[in-house]
Amino acid sequence: MAALPISIDRTSPVPLYHQLAEQLTAAISGGTLRPGDPFENEIAMSDRLGLSRPTVRRAISELVNKGLLVRRRGIGTTVANQMVHRKAELTSLYDDLVREGRTPRTDVLALSCEAYDDRAAEVLGLPPGSPLVSIVRLRYAGDLPLAILRNWLPPAMNDLTVKELETDGLYAVLRARGVRPTVARQRIGARNATAEERRTLHMSKAEPLVTMTRSAYDADGSPVEFGDHCYRADQYSVEVLVSDR
Repeated sequence: MAALPISIDRTSPVPLYHQLAEQLTAAISGGTLRPGDPFENEIAMSDRLGLSRPTVRRAISELVNKGLLVRRRGIGTTVANQMVHRKAELTSLYDDLVREGRTPRTDVLALSCEAYDDRAAEVLGLPPGSPLVSIVRLRYAGDLPLAILRNWLPPAMNDLTVKELETDGLYAVLRARGVRPTVARQRIGARNATAEERRTLHMSKAEPLVTMTRSAYDADGSPVEFGDHCYRADQYSVEVLVSDR
């Protein structure tokens, strides 16, 4: 493994561990280090850069906490598989993947114009037993299966096609029809995967899922879609900005 070129400025007010962590982060984000690559061990990096081991350890721990590195007993430290960091804003997973420089791909697993789900009908402001448009999609990041996306739409969307849904994100498809999701209420959770979900997402029995339900509305407050999605927890996180006001 080639040593990364690292430049430490000891005259800078920026702490040494932070300088190191920032350059290591840039190497991972920029693709110099790829998912699964072995990472230089703490002792070797400390000796090479003339830094104390606690300084190097703190920098590495910062990247581990960010999900960029993984420590494994008997293997050492490696670069983690790339995770989708999703901000708490009204975007589609398709858009988030494109924004992070990854290649989204979609398989439509099911598309029905006569689906029945009372929970979704209630969210969409329709009577129980109303026929709905139901979509189940498998979203990939490159060749990696990332999420199972289940959506229900009002019956007016019954002209959706598999080709559209496999070419673009759902919100882009809706906007092309003049429907603009503007605000949403969503709930983030976690649960164990079913056997079918494990097979579809290539997960082990011990791995959990991140879940999200979302009710989206247009500018007039009319409901436009209800989603119930699950994501591989090792590949997906949600970033939320909080304040004291």
